[in-house]
Amino acid sequence: VSVDVRAGALEQAERSEAIDIGLRVFVGQKQANVSASDISDRTIEEMAMRAVAMAKEAPDVPITGVASPDQLTQGWDVDALDLSDPTPEPGADDLQADALAAESAAMAVDGVSQVQQATAAYGARDIWLAASNGFSGGYRRTDRALSCVAIAGTGTEMERDYSGDSRIFQSDLRSAEEIGTEAGHRTVERQGARKPPTGTYSVLFDERISSSLIGHLLVAANGSSVARGSSWLRDKLGQQILPDGINLIEDPHRPRTSGTRPFDAEGLPTQRRLIVEDGTLTGWTLDLATARTLGMTSTGNAARGTSAPPSPSNWNVTLDSGTNTRDDLIRDMGTGLLVTSMIGSTINPNTGDYSRGAAGMWVENGEIAYPVNECTIAGNLIDMLRAIVPANAARTHLSRVVPSLLVPGMTLAGNCPAFADRRGPDRRTGRDQLCRADCGPLGQTRRCRPGDRGRPGGERSSGANTAACTARLWLVGRRNRG
Repeated sequence: VSVDVRAGALEQAERSEAIDIGLRVFVGQKQANVSASDISDRTIEEMAMRAVAMAKEAPDVPITGVASPDQLTQGWDVDALDLSDPTPEPGADDLQADALAAESAAMAVDGVSQVQQATAAYGARDIWLAASNGFSGGYRRTDRALSCVAIAGTGTEMERDYSGDSRIFQSDLRSAEEIGTEAGHRTVERQGARKPPTGTYSVLFDERISSSLIGHLLVAANGSSVARGSSWLRDKLGQQILPDGINLIEDPHRPRTSGTRPFDAEGLPTQRRLIVEDGTLTGWTLDLATARTLGMTSTGNAARGTSAPPSPSNWNVTLDSGTNTRDDLIRDMGTGLLVTSMIGSTINPNTGDYSRGAAGMWVENGEIAYPVNECTIAGNLIDMLRAIVPANAARTHLSRVVPSLLVPGMTLAGNCPAFADRRGPDRRTGRDQLCRADCGPLGQTRRCRPGDRGRPGGERSSGANTAACTARLWLVGRRNRG
């Protein structure tokens, strides 16, 4: 059930109920997967016939097959995991009231001009897995969510930010007033944003988005990436990838958490494990297929939907916290960028080269100075992760518990420190010409002379060739090409 409100009125209400069923069939070392949304006897019979026919035509894949009986989990306590809220399902009126309260709280913040959308939702799912090796088990999951997106300013000065919460138990959900107020304050704080200077600075990833940095590590440590050879961690097993003393722990049995699983999608037991111990990478995230490919043992991390075979996925992860508060890290970083939101992503899976659009707050002399946007941060994940300094606090109810992370020495592309040179009077007007060169990659600056447009230029300090010169002659009230 989902309810959206806008401008104090209901905008959209949606309710959906469905059943999905999937069938994965093995014929020797061949496999096929089919799914349907109907559980009638006729549909199930047709699914079985089609799946077998498809599997017979599929190529042999030696790594396929179900788990052996001795690999299967022998028992689990779903009640101890608190995956389902026993309280009654909220009605559409209750959801609408929460969304309206969040919108009203956001609008009450001075500077907020409108609320783009406030949404309240509830969901419940029953999951069951059965296999020919004798495994059969299932569990129920619920979730309750509330979010609000606020807008401040108008036209080109418009800024937007959000707040939200999602919990398994409705009683754990933050209040609508708190969510709306936080969305409003976050939005107003972004007003007057400008580009930061280009250069090399410390970057503090706020706790709101710091888990994305660890997410790149998890993708690179995923058995599918390693088996394909497309992981920048492929040669790092047993080596240092995080600072000394820092652990990255996976715990699939943390109660009331979205990443909790009593067993994986192949019926294997899930278990607590150290992905990184004392800064050292200890292993990959594996299902049966990737484990067989790499000559290893499954870590019980298979995940799947009804329409595709399993693949490795992480459950709940926690990165060790540090000793300094977020404010301490801001003070100690001196001058740099506090990142609160990110857009786009250019990550080279083979080398770990990292580049993302970012927005947040500029820090000068250890204090937040002004909001910034339209900038790019870049580095290499191998170097970045080895240098992280974690703060001492993170939200513990999240599936990925990662504190704010300080990364020193990142490249920041914002305002171009282009050289501006007077080149003498224009012959036709008698007014001075001002040559402004565009920045090269990551803020590299080059000087150009009139007439150089389209020709390779040289960076004056290094003499190295750069891309074609894009300088233009700027005159008062008009522009000529140089």
